[in-house]
This record gives sequence, C-alpha cells and structure tokens, in this order.
Amino acid sequence: MKKPAISHTAKKRRMKKRRLPPGVPNPVDIHVGGRVRLRRTLLGLSQEKLGDAVGLTFQQIQKYERGANRIGASRLFQLSRILDVPISFFFDDIPAGLRTTEGQVAMGLREQEQRTIEPDPLARRETLELVRAYYRISDPKVRKRLFELTKSLANTSSGK
Repeated sequence: MKKPAISHTAKKRRMKKRRLPPGVPNPVDIHVGGRVRLRRTLLGLSQEKLGDAVGLTFQQIQKYERGANRIGASRLFQLSRILDVPISFFFDDIPAGLRTTEGQVAMGLREQEQRTIEPDPLARRETLELVRAYYRISDPKVRKRLFELTKSLANTSSGK
C-alpha cells in the first residue's frame, strides 16, 4: 500500500521542529571541534600555528574548537591533511545519541549535563603532555621499554 503524499508545508514544519534555535551550538559541531583541539594539542600546535596553516586567525580556530562555528567539508578536509588524520577521526567516539537529529536537538537544548561523567582522559593536559614527551624519546627501544613499564605498572596497580 502506498503512503499518502506529504505536502511541502508539512515537510517544512516537520524539519523546522528538529532545528536547534539560533545561538545553540550543534552537539556534533562541538564534538568535531573537540577532536580538532585534541589532535592539535597532541601535535603540540598552538591555535595560532594551526590558524596560519589553514589561513585563519586563532580566534576562528577557537570558535571551531568550541563548536560555535561549524566546520565546512572543504575545511575539514584541509584540517585532516594538516593534522595528519583521516576525516573519520573527527567523528570517532561520537555519542550514540548524537547520531540522530532528535538526539542532536535534545542534547543541544539541555542546559546542563544530567549525569556526572568522567571527562575524556585523552583531552586532559596531563595525558597530552605525557604523549608529547613519550614521542620526544628518539630511541625506539627506550620508548618500547617505557611503554612496557607503563603497562606493567598499570596492571599492578589495578590488581591484575
């Protein structure tokens, strides 16, 4: 059985309901911006240096990283090249609720996080500094030994 045709006005009304109000950043844009910040920080780049590489001011990079401004497809492609990651990196670990328009609107309209969650350990300054220091070790054998030591210490402290 064929579905009844939906009028153009009804389609517009349905689409309008799912939009975030002006000034409310889309949670997907916030997530993508956070991934830009994560990668930039892991590489030890300042917002100014990244801005210079893409031909923008550091303020524009700040807005991207906060999700205040949406990153267009061509700019995302450019950032993926400069930050040496596949485009999919920017969407990795996206919360399941953000994969739908309804989830984006619900998350975007929330005033505060409803439950307390542990912040992403990869975004912590301590983690970023540790990773940078690790990769400054030029001898691969020493780096490997440090890696094994760290894993061993983690297993010991967690009772494994």
